[in-house]
Amino acid sequence: MATRKLTEETFDATIRSSEKPVLVDFWASWCGPCRALAPVVEEISDEMSDELTVCKVNVENDQDLAMRFQVMSIPTLILFKGGKPVHTMVGSAPKARLVKELREHL
Repeated sequence: MATRKLTEETFDATIRSSEKPVLVDFWASWCGPCRALAPVVEEISDEMSDELTVCKVNVENDQDLAMRFQVMSIPTLILFKGGKPVHTMVGSAPKARLVKELREHL
């Protein structure tokens, strides 16, 4: 299962309509740590597809979403449950740590 790209137009409907928690990766193409984290996010998307949906927001294209969720540094991962943010992870981290943190909030 590949990650889904979200935009200002699709964000709210996607987050609210998801029956599973949604992990959103706020990133930018010029961000080295974002590029390093991207394969890890894809692996999590594949391996945890039964438990959550993984989406990406390019902050270059959708700055309003980044501002709305107070994304001050990228990469930032925000886990949404029931349409609301429940956990935020800032910066790059090893896959094991990300999975552990996600599981604590699922």
